[in-house]
Amino acid sequence: MAIKKMTSREFNQNTAGAKRAARAGPVYVTDRGRPSYVLVTFEDYERLAANQSSVIDTLSEPSGVEDIDFEVPVSREAARPTRFD
Repeated sequence: MAIKKMTSREFNQNTAGAKRAARAGPVYVTDRGRPSYVLVTFEDYERLAANQSSVIDTLSEPSGVEDIDFEVPVSREAARPTRFD
């Protein structure tokens, strides 16, 4: 997979060339020398997105955790207003 780097100016002047280059691999578009965008084909994007877990999967409990008993400790300290003297 070939990786191509283009400045934002080159990208604006030759969008068709950037699309052709993206068929061979990702195209990094830079702003002031720093990578800011990546152009990939839609097929590559779908392949990358398919490997990502959803937010629900990420935040869900791993299997077996639901069987653990856990008691939340209760504080016996009384809340007091803050004084700004």
